[in-house]
Parts: sequence; C-alpha cells; structure tokens
Amino acid sequence: MVRAVDPCCAGSAKGRPVQLPASPVPLLLVVLTPVFYHEGGQGTMTKQELSHHVELKKQLATDLELLASMEIAAGPRVQHLDGMPHTSGNRDVVGDLAAEIADLKTEISELEAEIARSEFAIINYIGTIKDARTRTIFRMRFIRGMAWKEVAATIGWISESGVKAIYDRYITRGGPARMGRPPKKH
Repeated sequence: MVRAVDPCCAGSAKGRPVQLPASPVPLLLVVLTPVFYHEGGQGTMTKQELSHHVELKKQLATDLELLASMEIAAGPRVQHLDGMPHTSGNRDVVGDLAAEIADLKTEISELEAEIARSEFAIINYIGTIKDARTRTIFRMRFIRGMAWKEVAATIGWISESGVKAIYDRYITRGGPARMGRPPKKH
C-alpha cells in the first residue's frame, strides 16, 4: 500500500492519511477528491470565516511590506569617515535585524499556509454557487481580495451596497436554494 495525505488538509487536525493500493505499474498521477472543512460544516461558510480570510490576506500584505522595509534597513550602508572618534553606542544594525527578519519570515510562511487552506475551502464553496453573478462577486472579493467598491466597479454596478446586498442575501439565507425574495405567506 502507498500512503498519501490529502493536500488540502495536510498539517491540519482534519488531515487524514489515505491508503492507495500498490500497483505493479508506476503510479503517474494520483487524484484525491478534495474535501473542505470549516466551522460552518461542509458546503456552507459563515460571514466570520469569509471575513477572517480577508483579514488574513490584509495581515499578509502588511507583513510583506514590513519585511521589505526591514530588509532595506539591514542592507549595506555607507560609512561616514569623518575622522572623529566613534562613541561606544555603535550597534550592529544588520545583526540586530537579522533575527527579526528570520522571525518575520517564519510568521509569513505560517500565514501563507493558513491562507492557502482557507482559500482552498473558499474556492470549493464558491464552486457550489450556481448564480454566475453571485459567484463572480464572491470570487472577486474573497479570492482576488478586491474591496467592495472595486467589485462593484468591475462588474459595472454604480454602488458597492448592491454587491454587498447580494453577498449578505446569499450568506444569510443559506445559499442558492433561498436566493431571491422569500415566498409570500398566504
């Protein structure tokens, strides 16, 4: 038997090893059926999960900007040769920043892994949305990271409140089976 782990769940508490039969012919490609897990259960997502994903992406952008500025600050510097004696307060800026840069790179890689797991679940969730316009709104907002105003402009709407309303309606009413107006009570 060959042992493999579903890549979408690797490293998570939900990741389970998959047993594959041994084959006399070399195994060229193994396709595993992805299953996504999140707080709302399989097939649904909550506003909190989607918002958390957006916040993770914002945090990643902030951390990447910080890393770039730290790497610039740790770069080569020009010495000032003025002939004056130096004080004992001189420090090794590159050495001080090296540890901070290494820690930040570790945090960034962990954040990227969390975003990848979250994005995988969101992509699968978006794939279950039957309405093309709603699916496009979700994809632009949560996969491409666009602001609501950018989403509205991209799909040709005048205001962001319209695209937010479609998102809210889809999430709060439980998805495609309940889209549109609620049935009239007789």
